[in-house]
Amino acid sequence: MKIVSICGSQRKHGNTEKILKEFQKQFESLNIQDFKYKFFNIAEMNVYPCSACQKCTKKDNCIIQDDFGKVALKMLQSDLIIIGSPVYFSDVSAQIKALFDRTYSLWHKKMLKGKNVIFVAACAEYGTGHTIDTMRHWARDHEMNIIATIEGVSEKKGHVLDNEMTLKTISDAVRACEGIITPNQ
Repeated sequence: MKIVSICGSQRKHGNTEKILKEFQKQFESLNIQDFKYKFFNIAEMNVYPCSACQKCTKKDNCIIQDDFGKVALKMLQSDLIIIGSPVYFSDVSAQIKALFDRTYSLWHKKMLKGKNVIFVAACAEYGTGHTIDTMRHWARDHEMNIIATIEGVSEKKGHVLDNEMTLKTISDAVRACEGIITPNQ
């Protein structure tokens, strides 16, 4: 099983990253055949916004030369995609929005169709609902399978896992992946 985890937060060791790392920990604790987990923090990468040049409609890939190609390749190779965003003004971060817009280059041939995805939204107070809604719309446009959504709330950086409900929803999401996990015998 191959999992790619994509973080769109500028905060190192912040709440979004903490939730994504907890997913990694819980998946690693399972005895999964051919398990690979790749973590990207696109806030630390060069993923530029879509230029709306439409060249991807003819070339079948985005022509912008940056790190998007690495992330897109892992998404295409993965059995499960986990995307986490902090909540900025009740929506996804600019980094996640840029990633979503750049996947327009994959949309023409429905390259993400059928991919399994889990969404994470982390905030200090409120706004996760609209953030998750943005993520859901993106996944529906790509005809992806939404396995679960996680909403983490903490006013303190890196303390989102102090909330037992957040840990429970992560565990529930891992269990919801049962149909795509192949355990070692």
